[in-house]
Order: sequence, then structure tokens, then C-alpha cells
Amino acid sequence: MAEKNILAYFKSPEEAESVSRKLQALRVVDLSIDRISRYGGAFTAGASPNGLISTLGTGAAGHPDAGVMAAADPSASGMSHGGSGGPTGRDILLTVVIDEMTFHQALSIIEEAGGMI
Repeated sequence: MAEKNILAYFKSPEEAESVSRKLQALRVVDLSIDRISRYGGAFTAGASPNGLISTLGTGAAGHPDAGVMAAADPSASGMSHGGSGGPTGRDILLTVVIDEMTFHQALSIIEEAGGMI
């Protein structure tokens, strides 16, 4: 059987989790939920929940460039309001690989839950 993929964007992880539970009833091959950030990789320390960088250059293991980018950000100096900001609004990405037979049903579930495809 053929497979199709879906990339859907949500406003909160809870919205994406709710949809993922509904999609599990379909023939889901693979599913992941990730947060999109301004820089690649995640931060182990230094990035506060409001997005401000409290410690310069603290990228996650395996993502040293993320720390460099964070240290170069205008908001890192404390002398700026942060510039243009990063992704806001729909920064939660739900990625689904699903059987072709249930593809349209999955799209409907995601759209009804407020996901943007």
C-alpha cells in the first residue's frame, strides 16, 4: 500500500497531542510532534520559556551552531527588544506518515482540530 505524508502546524503541543491520539486510530505509519524554533537544535540551558537567551552559546549537544546563533542574536545583549522575533503562533509541527486509504480522513481530523496544513 502507498503512503502519504502530512505536515500540520498547531498553536500548542496539547492541540497536536489531541490530534495525534485521534490519528492513531487510523493506519499511521509514523508520527512526530516538534516545536519549530528560530535556530536549529534545542537548547539545554539558557533559553527561557519566553524565548530570551540567558546564557550565551548554550546549544544542545550535536548542535553547536545553535549556540553560536543564539549568542549572535540581538536579544542576547540585553540592549535590544529582540528584533523581529522568531516563529510565533503556529510553531508546533505535527508530521504524519499515513496509509493512502485514510489520508483524506486524517486531513479532516487535523483541519477540524484547528491545524493548518
